[in-house]
Amino acid sequence: MQRWRGLEDIPQDWGRSVVTIGSYDGVHRGHQLIIRRAVERARELGVPSVVVTFDPHPSEVVRPGSHPPLLAPHHRRADLMAQLGVDAVLILPFTTEFSRLSPADFVVKVLVDKLHAKAVVEGPNFRFGHKAAGNVEFLAEQGKVYDFEVEVIDLYVYGEAGGGQPFSSTLTRRLVTEGDVEGAAEVLGRPHRVEGVVVRGAQRGRELGFPTANVETLPHTAIPADGVYAGWLHAQGEAMPAAISVGTNPQFDGTERTVEAYAIDRVGLDLYGLHVAVDFLAYVRGQEKFDSLEALLEAMAGDVKRCRELIGAAEVPTV
Repeated sequence: MQRWRGLEDIPQDWGRSVVTIGSYDGVHRGHQLIIRRAVERARELGVPSVVVTFDPHPSEVVRPGSHPPLLAPHHRRADLMAQLGVDAVLILPFTTEFSRLSPADFVVKVLVDKLHAKAVVEGPNFRFGHKAAGNVEFLAEQGKVYDFEVEVIDLYVYGEAGGGQPFSSTLTRRLVTEGDVEGAAEVLGRPHRVEGVVVRGAQRGRELGFPTANVETLPHTAIPADGVYAGWLHAQGEAMPAAISVGTNPQFDGTERTVEAYAIDRVGLDLYGLHVAVDFLAYVRGQEKFDSLEALLEAMAGDVKRCRELIGAAEVPTV
């Protein structure tokens, strides 16, 4: 799959293509439906498929300081899109100048002049251009002028936990923030993941017999609510069952919020300085401050036992 950053990266001899545009944070099941249809339509027309997305998130440029928690970094989104058969991903730097493009100018500058769109596939709520003035109806009108078709795909509707809402990144962020990682996984179609480099912490876990990888997460990462979770630690090409702690470590009067993963039954791991990923399978319990160190150790042993049981009954994530 080709990966481009900016319009200037698009090959000059690029021909017609089928395009879909959006932030696509998380590449959840609603996104997957749209992207799969774009890939399918591209194959029907005998042209490549292109996903257009933005960096940073448009809201950060339009309303500085409002950057939403991110469900997946761009490299992860691109990997997930490649799994769906996408031929190219275009990341457009979203600047103040770019945000001022009118919907008509956006169509010409991106879809017509550069990507030579033969078809565009979008969800019903797609908005674009200055002040989000463009919608799918306007896009369809432009398609008649510039010779591209527009197909609108309805989004899935989520179950009871989501209140019957369409699958969305906003819904997924809420579920993650609430610690409902199982609900988030239902929307995403896989466990929620955070990534980062393993850094040295207080090393109390090692002293207690439960050495953890302290993950310095990427900026704006959507981190689950404080508590203990079952999941996996991905490092060096391996998915290791893990007990994961999120929070400030109140037992030792901590103040900094961290994500720490204990690779269950693994001895002698040295992950310092490595980029790792943590997948959240299930919530185990909330964060607590215990009356004694012995009570903490007993709780941690129980956490590991429960995590081992939950992970043993689950399918290991492959993407």
